[in-house]
Amino acid sequence: MKKFAILAASALLLSACASGPAKEDVTATIAAAKAENKAAKKVGFMWRDAGKMIKKAEKALKAGDNAKAMKLAKKAQSQGKLAQIQAKEQANAGPSF
Repeated sequence: MKKFAILAASALLLSACASGPAKEDVTATIAAAKAENKAAKKVGFMWRDAGKMIKKAEKALKAGDNAKAMKLAKKAQSQGKLAQIQAKEQANAGPSF
C-alpha cells in the first residue's frame, strides 16, 4: 500500500510538471508581444532581437512546445516595453558639455 501511495504521488507530480501553459495563453502573449513591439517600432526604438523572438515563439507554438513559446513571447514582450521606456527616456538626449 505504501509503494502504491508513493507511486501515485510521483505520477501526480510528474503530470503536474509536464503540463505547460495553455495554447490560448501563449497565443495571447504572442499577440501582446507583437503589439508592444509594434509600438516600439512606431517610436523608432524596436530592439534588434524582438522580432526574431516572436518568430521563434510562433514556431515553437506550432511545434507544440508551449513552454518554450511562452518564454520567448514573454521575453519579446518585455523587450517591446523596455524599448518604449528607452524611447521616452532618450527623447531629448544630446551631448552635455
